[in-house]
Amino acid sequence: MLLTHIFLVLSLAISAWGYPSPAPHVRHESRHALPDGWTPIRRALHSTVLPLRIGLAQPNLAEIESLLLDISHPDSPNYGNHWSAAKVAETFRPSQEAIDAVYEWLASGGINASRIKLSKSHGWIEANTTVVEAENLLKTEYHVYRHFPSGAEHIACNMEYHLPEHVAQHVELVTPTLHFDIKIGESTGNLQKRSIRPESGAKLGPSSLGSLTTGSLQSIADDLENCDQRITPACLRALYKFTYVPVATHKNSIGIVEYTPNVYVPSDLDMFFTNFSASQVGERPQLVSIDGGAIQGAQSSFNDNGESNLDLQYAMSLVGKSQPVTLYQAGDFVEGASFNNLLDALDGSFCTFEGGDDPSQDSVYPDTAPGGFQGPEDCGTTKPAFIISTSYSYNEVDLTPAYTARQCAEYAKLGLMGVTVLYSSGDTGVAGRGNLCLFPNGTQSTSGKIFSPKFPSTCPFITSVGATQVSPGAKVTDPESACEQVIFSGGGFSNHFAMPEYQKSTVESFLAKFPPPYPKSIWNATGSRAYPDIAANGANFVVAVDGEFELVFGTSASTPVSAAIFSAVNDARLAIGKKSIGFLNPTIYASSFKGVFNDITNGTNQGCGTQGFTAVPGWDPVTGFGTPNFPKLLEKFLLLP
Repeated sequence: MLLTHIFLVLSLAISAWGYPSPAPHVRHESRHALPDGWTPIRRALHSTVLPLRIGLAQPNLAEIESLLLDISHPDSPNYGNHWSAAKVAETFRPSQEAIDAVYEWLASGGINASRIKLSKSHGWIEANTTVVEAENLLKTEYHVYRHFPSGAEHIACNMEYHLPEHVAQHVELVTPTLHFDIKIGESTGNLQKRSIRPESGAKLGPSSLGSLTTGSLQSIADDLENCDQRITPACLRALYKFTYVPVATHKNSIGIVEYTPNVYVPSDLDMFFTNFSASQVGERPQLVSIDGGAIQGAQSSFNDNGESNLDLQYAMSLVGKSQPVTLYQAGDFVEGASFNNLLDALDGSFCTFEGGDDPSQDSVYPDTAPGGFQGPEDCGTTKPAFIISTSYSYNEVDLTPAYTARQCAEYAKLGLMGVTVLYSSGDTGVAGRGNLCLFPNGTQSTSGKIFSPKFPSTCPFITSVGATQVSPGAKVTDPESACEQVIFSGGGFSNHFAMPEYQKSTVESFLAKFPPPYPKSIWNATGSRAYPDIAANGANFVVAVDGEFELVFGTSASTPVSAAIFSAVNDARLAIGKKSIGFLNPTIYASSFKGVFNDITNGTNQGCGTQGFTAVPGWDPVTGFGTPNFPKLLEKFLLLP
């Protein structure tokens, strides 16, 4: 250790004399095309200061899947033996060798030690550099890019960057470089929803058919005859045989994530509860404010209130009055927030003050803008709920493989700690958000032909939820179909992640029995992560929004519904002294869990000028294994340790 630090001092001294040691560079990250809407407008000024952040390679990350399987697979003797946060941090703490290699490289590029900072977690190294210094270090060029639909500007490097070969092995990614993970909540839009009302433009919330007449709402609270036209909590309970009274609410927890400016309206909650769950009138979610997240009392618009109202009205009514629901409201009304800002609150090692985020892409607090949140950034301040439901997404192509891999690893760490993370699979079938599809060079357009998967649904360490429907004219007791009203269930195959071990036999069986009728040039047939994993109803939800009831569509609905059902499973396990179910996928893909979902065998998820994939017997990339059958799920999970 002493020799290492002596070597660093010598390296800094050599740098000060201007004799850096040359080293061969290798390409570390690249992209073939820019995200949709972005165009370079000028070279970045050489004097511009960049907060260069280097994410260090984490030891044992190559084994994270096997470590997660060890505590999540139903056949493992260690099932349910979840890790502590301290054990997770220690297992993946970067080595001193990695730290020294990066410090030496920065010093050789003329970066004085006073400008270099190591995060407390040892996961990130921050160096404040000028553009010209960063260009020399990374062998690249920086440009200013403009997003013309919104006018937003962003500094990024030109298509690729390089690292010395001996440094590259110790680095996962460097920011800001190629990443365009612009903050959720901006007008550019990062949600997977689309509008069906042409006059409203590009919407950031779930899709709505508009308000319902008062007459159409009379006596529908317990009406099961018209679930093909209006979904209510009673319809969902009938569809999934979901009857359960929580008994371990003091032990259990469920969290719904929302990103400002998407917020709920308290009066809308009461309007919904008055009609569908009278005992909950006046009930509110337990607010966990992340980086200034707050609730505005005024009604605003479907874009601002639709998502959060939908998520909370159905999650809260399904879990019932006795089970508190936590609301993770991320971001103030000026900056908003990103997925990384949420992870900051759940894991302090990811925070900006420790070098984890990129201020050009993620929100940074205190927010100095007028009306911005003036408090310190939330870092490791939030205990994760056992179930976390999120109804937002990116197009996978908009992010680099290294970026998605690092974020995906954070979800795996939550799984190690016994947390179930659910994400909606998207509403545009095999197409990306905005119905964008890909060309061979990686560019996006509505005229593209290559399927465009969604992230984080493509992360192997979350559970992706697709959408179904009660088809027009069908009864609530009839089999559901894949959703083909207004929206199409997102599904397909990742272009970033390999197929995880837990789903190989299932997906390979699907491909052998039901080979997709498309050339392999338009979908990734190379053995990649397939999604969704499960599904739930996502059509014709009756939701109170801004003082009116509307019919709402989307996997935004499917995800909180699934979260509520799995939260009940957790409650039953906790009540008899067992652990939470944690990472779901190894369990639901196991042969012992066959038949615990209602198989969906009708419908497609069209997009990119095709019918997309087809729902077939067993798992498929439209509805996964199908919709929950609560009694069967509960029975199986209660038999596990």
